[in-house]
Amino acid sequence: MNKFIERLNAGEVLVSDGATGTNLQLMGLKAGTPPEDLIIDDPDTILRLESMFVEAGSDIILTCTFGGTRLRMKDSKYQDRAPEVNTRAAEIARIVASKRTDVLVAGSMGPTAVLMKPYGPLTKDEAIATFAEQAKALADGGVDLLVIETMFATDETTAAFIGARSVTDLPIVVSFSYDRGVRTMMGVKPADVIKSYKEKGAAVIGANCGTTLENMEKVLQEYIATDSSVPLWIKPNAGLPHMDVETNMAIYDVGPEQMGEFAKRYVDLGARIVGGCCGSTPEHVAAIVKAVKSN
Repeated sequence: MNKFIERLNAGEVLVSDGATGTNLQLMGLKAGTPPEDLIIDDPDTILRLESMFVEAGSDIILTCTFGGTRLRMKDSKYQDRAPEVNTRAAEIARIVASKRTDVLVAGSMGPTAVLMKPYGPLTKDEAIATFAEQAKALADGGVDLLVIETMFATDETTAAFIGARSVTDLPIVVSFSYDRGVRTMMGVKPADVIKSYKEKGAAVIGANCGTTLENMEKVLQEYIATDSSVPLWIKPNAGLPHMDVETNMAIYDVGPEQMGEFAKRYVDLGARIVGGCCGSTPEHVAAIVKAVKSN
């Protein structure tokens, strides 16, 4: 049996990692440079960040492939090498995971940033094909599971799910971003998400990014009220950012201790995997580990 599924079945609470993009910016990633470019140009930085998450206690680390579909990589000099970028990202994460025997690698799959018809130019077949290409490359690189994350529309999410399932039988996490209260920017509700993707066969359903820690709690409560049998993945931002005018950097004010307190609340409500999204550092992850695994 898949290691991820084994650990879920055993009742274990798992801690994922923190943010990729905002931490890479703190480590020197220049504005406008796709993080995925570092997989080829500066893999040591990726290794260093993922190692910090493992040292902080993460059970799951995500690959640096959130924008790794060929469509999303249109601004990358490596667009024509999209499968290689994804496979190498998975291999880098596997090197880091080998530092502990219990670390799992999740292949990150984010939106294409292109709206699907009738709202935009992307067809269903094109979307399925680009996600299938990414999922296969991640599976070839040795990930333990796939995470379709920060989604806001069901048409693209379903295309990603179909594409991934067409090339691999790895467990799939489906995670939406609720930035309009308990709705996504396209009006999708948690109740609809959990019903739809449980039926499609998602191993885990959840939410990431979004707005506040309190709002994430409301999203979690709606998931549980709809169907408490589905394992839930909860990975909020470290609060809402504000811009530092001097550095032109986004500043996240929620500290590690508060992230840990809310992670414990999420677990007490029924979440099975918790972590952090934008603004979450290795220190935030360490606080989450302490809060949810202290017993």
